[in-house]
Amino acid sequence: MLSLCMIVRDEEDVLGRCLDSVRGLVDEIVIADTGSEDSTRAIALRYTDKVYDFTWVDDFSAARNFAFSKASGDYLLWLDADDVIEDPVLFREDITRLYAERPDVMMMPYNVLFDPFGRVILSYERERIVKRGLRFLGEIHEAIPPVGRVIHGRAAVSHRKTRPGEPGRNLHIIEKAISKRKTPEPRLCYYYARELSAVGRSPEAEGWYLRCAENPSAWSEIRVSSWVELSELYRSSGRPKESENALWQALSISQPRADLCCALGRIFLERGDLDAAEFWYSLAPDQYKRAKGGFVCADFGGYIPYLQLCVIFWRRGDKAAAEEFNRLAGVCNPHGKEYLYNLEFFG
Repeated sequence: MLSLCMIVRDEEDVLGRCLDSVRGLVDEIVIADTGSEDSTRAIALRYTDKVYDFTWVDDFSAARNFAFSKASGDYLLWLDADDVIEDPVLFREDITRLYAERPDVMMMPYNVLFDPFGRVILSYERERIVKRGLRFLGEIHEAIPPVGRVIHGRAAVSHRKTRPGEPGRNLHIIEKAISKRKTPEPRLCYYYARELSAVGRSPEAEGWYLRCAENPSAWSEIRVSSWVELSELYRSSGRPKESENALWQALSISQPRADLCCALGRIFLERGDLDAAEFWYSLAPDQYKRAKGGFVCADFGGYIPYLQLCVIFWRRGDKAAAEEFNRLAGVCNPHGKEYLYNLEFFG
């Protein structure tokens, strides 16, 4: 039995869309309402009688685990109200495989960022279906640490927001969580740095990025992200040497990610070192494919490096190569304004 477990609050504009996308795909729907003041509860009751009130305590894991506790299924699927299952046929195939193989966790693609034309530009895997008994951890950016046997589904969940999030909510929850800890875990430090940076508190953000980046026990992916994002903060505040050093620090942790390759390519292109710039930009697409996207925007794996290679070969006087790289950029993003400009420029 597969139970869908959700937490909701004031989601009248998207909840029906989400629940329509899972119609006939799950055996049970459990919804925990954390304080809706609109018609969310009434909409939920059209799909299930298992709608429960949960007093919000600034802890997403607590709310999700409450919803889990009300489910009857041996497997639990979680979705946000602004998520949709894109391909029900593929999802059914994944569920058939789930019951044939009986894993502890099924990971599934999560599409979280789209361009204005609907192209997916950021997608990564999440622990989407888990065996009963597993629990979320973390007050915010909550996750279920994969344990036991993990398999990978093919059906994508798309996070299709229709409005911005509540201003300051994440920052408030993170600061509350940090105040409870003597030593905040690296993942929390990273997300705190991101929230501080987003509201313009850059000097504070730098310190929290460093706490994560310099912690050898932290997951390598967020250490690299910390250095790359810290590099951008240094760059925007007029500290190019520190910005470059942060990228070399990121490179020392693991194989170069596509966004890191592009950042290094930009540095050498700005210096006029076309050979070094070509090396780093040429490396980006292959590294993106090797990492299967990860937490890196797809444009760093194709559109951006191909555009920059177009510039590099144009500066060398190789018009044919420049046009070819612009063509490749267009394959990645046929609506890209830079690609279209170049197309007109080349004539």
